[in-house]
Amino acid sequence: MKSPVFFSDLKVESKKTLLDKLDILLDRVDLKGKVKERDLVAVKLHFGEKGNTAYVRPIFLRRVIDRVKQCKGKPFLTDTNTLYIGTRSEAVSHLTTAFENGFTESVVNAPVLIADGLRGNSAIKVRIDKPIFKTVSIAREIDMADVLITVTHFKGHELSGFGGALKNLGMGCSSREGKLSQHSNISPQVKKKACKGCEICLSWCPQSAISMVPSESGSENKPSIALIDSTNCIGCGECILACPSSAIQIQWNESIPIFQKKMAEHAYGAVHKKKGKALYLNFLTQISPACDCYGYSDTPIVNDIGVLSSEDPVAIDQASVDLVNGEPGNRSSKLPGAWNPGEDKFRAIYPKVDWSIQLAHAEEIGLGSRKYELIKI
Repeated sequence: MKSPVFFSDLKVESKKTLLDKLDILLDRVDLKGKVKERDLVAVKLHFGEKGNTAYVRPIFLRRVIDRVKQCKGKPFLTDTNTLYIGTRSEAVSHLTTAFENGFTESVVNAPVLIADGLRGNSAIKVRIDKPIFKTVSIAREIDMADVLITVTHFKGHELSGFGGALKNLGMGCSSREGKLSQHSNISPQVKKKACKGCEICLSWCPQSAISMVPSESGSENKPSIALIDSTNCIGCGECILACPSSAIQIQWNESIPIFQKKMAEHAYGAVHKKKGKALYLNFLTQISPACDCYGYSDTPIVNDIGVLSSEDPVAIDQASVDLVNGEPGNRSSKLPGAWNPGEDKFRAIYPKVDWSIQLAHAEEIGLGSRKYELIKI
């Protein structure tokens, strides 16, 4: 059975603005039927790294928030901390970045929360019993919310080919531990030259998997350095952020196909308790070749297309990638080829990435359907 995906282009007039069209998109996925009085509603988005400019504009989030309040729900805007060290790796820097990018309560009319806490370890283990994971680590505030609305800036991504609703769910709704389990299948590693022997990481490791060993240099300034016992490491990622010298590093060793399947299973964990209480918006605007986690936004690979809504995260991503590939490519962008309508833009940018794996696995585990009916409003 085909899942309905509703689509609005960007053509507007004085009596029907893009914000009015956004209202219609929300009505078509039955926002009123999903949000009940006093429901806590997580509106999940990507705030954008400091310096990035392609993320969904706060004015659109304000409209979503206002509509939720009309339904007497209690919305909050949220994202999770990043696994890598950057301007969103812990809640203080993350909120500062969000505010600098325009996501303040005075603008969006709702509190702005970091869903996995101060350091990315506020999480709930969710049992899913899927081919790779039996349980996944999901950000606590995402799991505890009554309703989940994802607002996604659709763009390219170097591991998943494109970043859509599935990535916003799978990567964006998982805790630090969940993110690490998707990107790596081995424990973090200590960069010996960077370690200063401060021993701070020892107090943060819940498994006592870190010990101090003699430094190879044997110098008095650095008599010992940290060593991680991979047999005891549980992959929680606590030590990565705790290290003041950034000496503990992720080993980005997971294969791309397995990464995509892991991401899809975390996406399942983020929403499987919310049947009938989740909806998805994809913004096909400023479709940059890379993720909003970069501190810049490159030239869009195609012209702006529009906005989509659906109750099916798989269908909305399939429809989004089809719409992008159906456009002529922007020759002034990083797109190296596939300029003709119908050619695969994302495979042209990332030829080693088969983006369909995430969609196929998500469909296989029951997250949604790749078959869709595009309904233009």
